[in-house]
Amino acid sequence: MRAYERLMNYVKVHTTSQDGTGRTPTTERQLDLARMLAEEMRAMGIADARVDGFGYVYGSLPATPSCEKSPAIGWIAHMDTAQAFSGENVKPILHENYDGGDVALPQCGRVLKTSEFPFLKELKGKTLITADGSTLLGADDKAGIAEILTACEQLLQSGAPHGPVKIAFTPDEEVGEGADHFDVPGFGAAYAYTMDGGEVGEISYENFNAASAAFRITGVSVHPGSAKDTMVNALKLACEIDGMLPPREVPEHTEGREGFFHMDALSGDTAAARLEYIVRDHDREKFEARKELLRGVEKAMTEKYPTARVELALKDSYYNMLEQIRPCMHLIDNAKKACEAAGVQWFEEATRGGTDGARLSYMGLPCPNLGTGGHNFHGPYECITAESMDKAVEIILNIIALYAA
Repeated sequence: MRAYERLMNYVKVHTTSQDGTGRTPTTERQLDLARMLAEEMRAMGIADARVDGFGYVYGSLPATPSCEKSPAIGWIAHMDTAQAFSGENVKPILHENYDGGDVALPQCGRVLKTSEFPFLKELKGKTLITADGSTLLGADDKAGIAEILTACEQLLQSGAPHGPVKIAFTPDEEVGEGADHFDVPGFGAAYAYTMDGGEVGEISYENFNAASAAFRITGVSVHPGSAKDTMVNALKLACEIDGMLPPREVPEHTEGREGFFHMDALSGDTAAARLEYIVRDHDREKFEARKELLRGVEKAMTEKYPTARVELALKDSYYNMLEQIRPCMHLIDNAKKACEAAGVQWFEEATRGGTDGARLSYMGLPCPNLGTGGHNFHGPYECITAESMDKAVEIILNIIALYAA
């Protein structure tokens, strides 16, 4: 199979994860794909393929003779799709010999326009893959799964020399829980790569430091007819809190390595309100300063409104993997060599988000992220080409060969 053929099968399985279920995996439907993958892996010769009690899929390829001392390299992708758009009843469409123009998707009147997505013109002549306009495609990250398994199949069929190859497919990455139950010691890899990026050739080993922040506000609610000098409106306090943060340091006005405060939710009434943020910055010192600013806001509001109550809950989510990758930059050097050998122009991307690899790097498994070839993730305009997936497979095989040398 070519990788895109696998992708066409995988995206039809509904695997959307869900916040707040308190279970792992967060949705039972993810197990449908997990079992399917384990069965496929065993059929191709990955004898130890298994699904553990948390829905993680593991497997491995033993080293070929004379490569037993090569470092074990892991390959990781996630099975779930994002809640941002429907992932149910996905109907993938092949646009063979794509003409480089606008693509009318057959459902919901949506059009993939070159005016909005200029990169499409560069895909002319390739086999473009989309959904039908009513769902996301699910290339994030089923493309990564397809590419990893296609590379493994080619290794098994060719008998090419390789060191130990470790494979893992995780649930719940899209809700930030993909590494929660990852068995790093049992995985047995010295290093790993996540196949969970965008354009093929992307090499990412920097990501945001991330935290969640929630202000719980208890106001003083009295009848508005007799509220003078007594009422403290919790919703107005929430608005005041937001006004104390730098107005330009929000996602709408930042890019590259610029951090931000993002108001993610606001709820409540006069009596009580809740204001939620996500806090992001690539620079650790600036990240800590952002959290300190929020603590200062809590203190200032408490002093200004003594009859109300303003309480801040801060929780770190993940950190910039760069700190963990610096001691093993061979991972990046070999990824660049692998791209060059495949005829792909590599580029470094400071991810404005996080991946399982960020958390795994801090769990003792240095784990940069590579591009799968996909575009426009998490929505109905998601797309990928069969040819970019072929190149991603080639890059995986080149990296494996480099570590076997």
